[in-house]
Amino acid sequence: MTSLRVYAIDGIVPVVDPTAYVHPSAVLIGDVIVGPGCYVGPCASLRGDFGRLILEAGANLQDTCVMHGFPGTDTVVGENGHIGHGAVLHGCCVGRNALVGMNAVIMDNAVIGEASIIAASAFVKASEVVPDGVLVAGVPAKVIRPLSDEEMAWKAEGTKTYQDLTRRCLATMVETAPLVAMEADRKRIVMPDVIPLTELKKRGG
Repeated sequence: MTSLRVYAIDGIVPVVDPTAYVHPSAVLIGDVIVGPGCYVGPCASLRGDFGRLILEAGANLQDTCVMHGFPGTDTVVGENGHIGHGAVLHGCCVGRNALVGMNAVIMDNAVIGEASIIAASAFVKASEVVPDGVLVAGVPAKVIRPLSDEEMAWKAEGTKTYQDLTRRCLATMVETAPLVAMEADRKRIVMPDVIPLTELKKRGG
């Protein structure tokens, strides 16, 4: 596999647990700590050149996400945190088992409560405190309602899927050249247990 894009600055070197997977196109700079079983997706940017960035055990930070923070701050994704494609985290704390949706922005000193869900494209203002177990959406983001048991279970399963992806990547992902044509009997990736929340609700759970 291609070497990781990992850079020291001011003598501070990123830390990546051996059981974590960091895609080679992701960039880690300085005071970055990636914990056990974490997944860091393609083109993610973790710039620990000002403040400290922490991914706790089992968290995922998906493709094109950005983590950064002001000097003296910690930007944290708690254990089993789930950060969707393109989200931006700046000097904030995302609680254990919380989910931040695609392209959402979480600003400085904001605290996202445990097991809460921040909807896609939401904007959480600086110093906002989100309670545990709620759905938050909008610009600026507001608490919409408590999460259902179904939604909490769906989130937990989604995070397990990314933890499985971490193991799959470590075991099977290799850099390769593309084929010039599709094979007649081309396989598909089969994941029958991964169901979008909208589809799950149609089925009545």
